[in-house]
Amino acid sequence: MQTFQFPESEIGILLRKALPSIKKRKLQSFILYFLFIIYFSIPSFQIPLLEYSHIRITSLMEQRAFEHGLIFYPRESWVSINDVNPNLLKSIISMEDDAFFQHKGIDWKQLNDALKLNKRRKRIIRGGSTLTMQLAKNLYLNTGRNFLRKAKEMLITFRMEKEISKRTILQDYVNEIEWGDGIFGIKEAAEKYFKKSPKDLTVNQCARLAAVIPSPLEHKPDSNSGYVLRRSSIVLGRLNNVILFPDEKL
Repeated sequence: MQTFQFPESEIGILLRKALPSIKKRKLQSFILYFLFIIYFSIPSFQIPLLEYSHIRITSLMEQRAFEHGLIFYPRESWVSINDVNPNLLKSIISMEDDAFFQHKGIDWKQLNDALKLNKRRKRIIRGGSTLTMQLAKNLYLNTGRNFLRKAKEMLITFRMEKEISKRTILQDYVNEIEWGDGIFGIKEAAEKYFKKSPKDLTVNQCARLAAVIPSPLEHKPDSNSGYVLRRSSIVLGRLNNVILFPDEKL
């Protein structure tokens, strides 16, 4: 008795041809599969929309809310980058990512230097993350440290640098990062610590705000601790080296 068979599909043919190669290269195939899964788990469709809108509740906000047992939910405060003192933008770049306008999302030199320093000290002393990487983490991920999270962070970073402008990245950064317990965005931070709008901040206040970005839950920009004074003085010494949006002036 002759049995009916469906015609073999193109996918079936490709899989049959690829199977011997997959068996021979198990490690490479696993890595490709792993990257494939990671790639499709990142919010790729949301990233281009950042050029025209913004995320009201970030992953970091949700994380902080759960850490506080949902007693309070961090709220967003938003302000246009045009209404922020340019010295704040310069202060952040000078301290967190001085090659922001040159790199494509990852500063490989700084990352390599950070890895060497951490290995030498046998603990994490320096992060090596760019502003784009920090924003990717705040918007879509969490503060946990593992390979999978870091891989996602790097993929999101590449997509952000490709899909949206440096101006948008910097605007989202100052509006979404954490500046204290339940304090997100420069509008709320400026009002909380200095009773001012972001546009009216002094140069010294801008430097203080940039100084506490690595540890906003431990240090307050309006305090006179050694940490804040030391780091803000470093910021003030670097301000003149930063040129904002150099490509837009060509």
